[in-house]
Amino acid sequence: MENDSVAKIVANPKYQHLVSTRSRYGWILTAIMMIVYYGYIALIAFDKESLAARLGEGVMTVGIPIGFGVIVFTIIITGIYVRRANSEFDQLTHEIIEESGK
Repeated sequence: MENDSVAKIVANPKYQHLVSTRSRYGWILTAIMMIVYYGYIALIAFDKESLAARLGEGVMTVGIPIGFGVIVFTIIITGIYVRRANSEFDQLTHEIIEESGK
């Protein structure tokens, strides 16, 4: 009985759409995050002088706000994924569950 339900869900075109869309979206956001993070690490590795430049007369350097920006970007990109997951992906999941229960 349980195998029949699983087979029904897997055969559902909405399920296949959900899996492919969610996977593709996740990989795109992952690639963007990797570019931002490793871009910052590459700056640290290859252009320390530009990140060590002071902002004004204080002790703050250019690298500190850029590093903070990477952290904020991580939070924002996570929020973007959660927002789509809680709307579009959850809606598709509920539709799949309703159709498989019939």
